[in-house]
Amino acid sequence: MTDATVVIAVYNTMPYLRDCLASVFDQSIGLGRLEVIAVDDGSTDGSGDELDRWQQRHPDIMRVIHQENSGGPAAPSNRALELATGRYVFFLGADDRLGREALERLVRTADELEADVVLGRLVGDGGRWVSQAIFDPGDRDDITLVNSALPMALSNTKLFRRSMLEEHRIRYPEGLVSGSDRPFTLQAIAHARRVSVRADYKFYYAMRRTDSSNITYGTPLHCLLNDAATVMDLSADLITDPAAHARLVHRHFDWELAKLVGPRFLEADRAEQTRVQDGIRKLAETYLTEPIRSRLEVHKRISLSVAQFGTLDDLIAVVRHHQEHKFEPVVVEGDRHYLAYPGFRTFPDEWFDASERLVPLPHQAGPAEVRWGRNAAGKRAIVVEWRSTLDLDHPDEPAPRAFAGDHVAVRTDISADGRIRADFAVDDLVAEERYSRRRQVRFTRTVGGEYQSLPVTWTTGARLTRVVHRQGARIWVVSAVAAGRHHQLRIVVHTITPRRLAGALARRLRLKK
Repeated sequence: MTDATVVIAVYNTMPYLRDCLASVFDQSIGLGRLEVIAVDDGSTDGSGDELDRWQQRHPDIMRVIHQENSGGPAAPSNRALELATGRYVFFLGADDRLGREALERLVRTADELEADVVLGRLVGDGGRWVSQAIFDPGDRDDITLVNSALPMALSNTKLFRRSMLEEHRIRYPEGLVSGSDRPFTLQAIAHARRVSVRADYKFYYAMRRTDSSNITYGTPLHCLLNDAATVMDLSADLITDPAAHARLVHRHFDWELAKLVGPRFLEADRAEQTRVQDGIRKLAETYLTEPIRSRLEVHKRISLSVAQFGTLDDLIAVVRHHQEHKFEPVVVEGDRHYLAYPGFRTFPDEWFDASERLVPLPHQAGPAEVRWGRNAAGKRAIVVEWRSTLDLDHPDEPAPRAFAGDHVAVRTDISADGRIRADFAVDDLVAEERYSRRRQVRFTRTVGGEYQSLPVTWTTGARLTRVVHRQGARIWVVSAVAAGRHHQLRIVVHTITPRRLAGALARRLRLKK
């Protein structure tokens, strides 16, 4: 029996498929411990031929199945599961790729902890944004839907113990148009003895594609609504712990349902808009409690609440207002800040209360101090210090950490008097950086299972002296600035390319003439 079966459902993913497969066959775990099953779901772009070429190179490791297009990844994934022989199964998107040590580390973690599900840190590639909420607290050996951001991490990009999947006959529902991995993952989590997270390595790179090939793109809104309702009903039947179920309900309204009343809602015809509002109203009447409503982001709270209690014209008005004006205008009354959307003063004021979004949690006693320094290894670092006003004594929760974008500080020290120091190694900040980028500095913590990401603020107009940083032949300019009306600290990395150097030199020469 092999250690890990990698399942790849493939439909028209060239040229990304080449990098995907290369990352699998370069795994440090060794080919003798791997099995690869790829199912070509009726591709028309040469993906099937590419799979056959790789199978010819690795006939003892890779198996390729060709089938008529099924309309989604559920059927090919199920077919591969029926053929899998590995102790563990990992589902890899055909346009994504793995870090070289990904499977070795994941299998070792599952074996050592007897975990049935293991999440490895997933990051975006090619400009794709991926939430780090589940990974920011660091490695965790035993997480739940209550004590972590697991409700917001229901994709299938995880390592699953195959014996658990077979014992409970966990498969992908093939009747859903979208999101078939959510019910699959939910069932696995519900039956798992242990779910673990490893965040100390970039296990999985999720690619941002330049086309519009995502399966949800163009899918009628009412179909997406029906899929969301199916998953919500499954959650209610499967998850019996009230606290865990409440967190899942929050996720469904905050993520799946809120997206249905965005730009595409305004483009839909009135019959489709009516179907969407009616569906949201029924789900809200069944599942949306007032505590869950109060925890929704303000613009989502407004839209979903108006969908539940208002007319269709009311809903269209608030959705259009948000698309055109975002979080304006604002009405300030005492220490509360309200969004004056259509319906403000007609519907309950608390729906429009944006104080938490517009007024950051005052977690600092004053502006941060930012300077150049050295980390414990003697390497160049940006050092950020501030005094916290928060109660940081939560020994049962993950240790708070500081981040610059998705880069964790090499050190986050908290003294007895609440002073925090975070060191950001410049080598880490520029690693794999191909673009110029501003990385927001934030302080993260978990309290009562709730993840908080708090922006670190600096002095108005402040700027850290720019430093040229070199790694071999590559060059970057690194600095820090205070940006935005709340003076949030951002570390700035400019990639200096040969073209940029040539352009700068040409401009200097022109000025000298």
